[in-house]
Amino acid sequence: MAKQIKVSLIGNPNTGKTSVFNLLTGLNQQVGNYPGITVEKKEGVCKLPRGVKAHILDLPGTYSLNASSLDENVVIEILLNKKDKDFPDVAIVVSDVENLKRNLLLFTQIKDLEIPTILVINMADRMKRKGISLDIPLLEKELNTKIALVSARKNEGIDELKKLILSYTSLPTKPCVNALTFAPEYFDRLKQAFPNQSLYKLWLVITQDVNFRKIDKQKPSVAPDFEIKSESELKRFQQKETIKRYQFINEVLKKGLVVDEKAATGMRAKLDRVLTHKFWGYFIFFAILLLIFQAIYDWSSYPMDLIDEGFAWLSEATRSALPSGPFVDLITEGIIPGLGGIVIFIPQIAFLFLFISILEESGYMSRVVFLMDRVMRRFGLSGKSVVPLVSGTACAIPAVMATRNIENWKERLITILVVPFTTCSARLPVYLIIIALVIPDEKIGWIFSYQSLTLMLLYFIGFGAAVGSAWLLNKMLKIKSKNYFVIEMPGYKIPLFKNVVINVVEKTKAFVFGAGKIILAISIVLWVLASFGPNENFNNAEEIIAAKYTDLSQEELDQKTASYKLEYSFIGYAGKAIEPIVAPLGYDWKIGIGIISSFAAREVFVGTLATIYSVGSDEEETIKNRMAAEISPVTGGPLFNLASGISLLLFYAFAMQCMSTLAIVKRETNSWKWPMVQLIFMSILAYSVALIAYQVLK
Repeated sequence: MAKQIKVSLIGNPNTGKTSVFNLLTGLNQQVGNYPGITVEKKEGVCKLPRGVKAHILDLPGTYSLNASSLDENVVIEILLNKKDKDFPDVAIVVSDVENLKRNLLLFTQIKDLEIPTILVINMADRMKRKGISLDIPLLEKELNTKIALVSARKNEGIDELKKLILSYTSLPTKPCVNALTFAPEYFDRLKQAFPNQSLYKLWLVITQDVNFRKIDKQKPSVAPDFEIKSESELKRFQQKETIKRYQFINEVLKKGLVVDEKAATGMRAKLDRVLTHKFWGYFIFFAILLLIFQAIYDWSSYPMDLIDEGFAWLSEATRSALPSGPFVDLITEGIIPGLGGIVIFIPQIAFLFLFISILEESGYMSRVVFLMDRVMRRFGLSGKSVVPLVSGTACAIPAVMATRNIENWKERLITILVVPFTTCSARLPVYLIIIALVIPDEKIGWIFSYQSLTLMLLYFIGFGAAVGSAWLLNKMLKIKSKNYFVIEMPGYKIPLFKNVVINVVEKTKAFVFGAGKIILAISIVLWVLASFGPNENFNNAEEIIAAKYTDLSQEELDQKTASYKLEYSFIGYAGKAIEPIVAPLGYDWKIGIGIISSFAAREVFVGTLATIYSVGSDEEETIKNRMAAEISPVTGGPLFNLASGISLLLFYAFAMQCMSTLAIVKRETNSWKWPMVQLIFMSILAYSVALIAYQVLK
């Protein structure tokens, strides 16, 4: 017996596979991505009797071994390749007692691969209420396996499952059904051509190209005399195989499964009628979204303020405790604020995934997907794209992470790429101050003000840009994927507290340790660029300002010095370097610095202008007055007028301007390619729209 047993947990979505995984592994688990792709990989350790350990790998949910998505392709690649380090000693197929017929299709396919397989029938606590009874010994005999009847909700049957894992070497490996009898001549010739290969494995390798994409691993070379079937013929063969399997499953369940319909309650059907109703369904969904948005935007502000104040205190305390110098400046102005910039997002991410976990665990999320799919699919998105898009109005970072619920890679990628267009809370400080500067504070019909309508319009522009870009990307991206509308309506249930907590902790950890290090690195780079200059103007800023302004207080001198040093810092020169580029938009070099520095986060724009204009406070009213008095050296009029203000608003509406989002996109796509495409596309679009707006309005 191996010292550590490798176990793969496989099953259809919504069978409670994750709950079984959590019960087997407890907190002994970690989350990552499969090498080279972004499909989530969950693994953990299960302690078995006699000191044996099982390494449990929770494979992505799949309906069959005929791959139609990246997730399903992962499952097949592992199960077909015995040399893969994750190839299992034993497979556990988790099924739902209420959907046993559909779940057994996958089970019979895995049995045909001759891997020792255990069938877990989950949600056994519902059997009595649903009038279901099972003849387990008969099912074990017919399916040629061992069965564990489990209730993950009540933690029942897990010990029995552990015993079965421990004795996996005694499990029969013979297939329970011979499904390849529909074309005997074809499979006889295939067997003759490759006498040393498993026939079903050969069949799967041949047909994966038909469904999804080429699998290179161990693909057999075609013998010269072997007839190659066309794709349409192979698809017909697949359909015949599926029919054969369901014929077998029907016969087995006819003997081993009894459902007393009279015992089943009708509550689920009544709830479904309301929650998927063409009016009330949308109304309830948007009410729930409003609650989520409120939690992310408002409730999380309290812990975020505490974190912000905590890191500010830590920075000051560190500065007071250590001798002054460049190294201490790096710690107090670069590293600690950089860490604070990571940790401050934790409340938003935790709230988002708390709600998403509850919606998924309760079974409601599947109704949302059904409800929204027909609307979103017109734009190349999925019903599941709705939650990320709405979450993006609070912050794009948790919104991008929320796309993990979208199985189809193309739809998920498009959602990731367009989410930053939605108006996040970081844009608000910029919007509010610019609107207050350039939009008249007057009302239409005594109710709506021009300023509030402008703000609302900016939100609509953001959402419209997201949907429009999704439509465009759907036309442009040549990613091969199948859009099967497979929707499952699991039963309603009270979310398991343990599952919700584990999910929230996992997602939060993934952000902090994944994107966090990238955010910290870029924060330090920006600090260095703003804290050092190339010449004497920067190095002698204190003396220059003191000589120039002899009648100012020390506080005013410090403000002037900070502004002067910023102007002659590396980032200041960068602002002047891009002035010829931003000048056609109506901006000067000071706004250029604001744009560059706000790449760290959009809200930094206001604080940067406060430093440049030496107002010594980031109070909106103070900055606004100083900005209103700024004169354009080109026109001689106000620098912030209607033309430059609208141009700036539109620039921030479309520009990426958020390194944290780029970092999380890099993490979710496992490549710098897509964040760079996103940055370049959004920057070009933002510049073009801002340019047109200024040139038309000036």
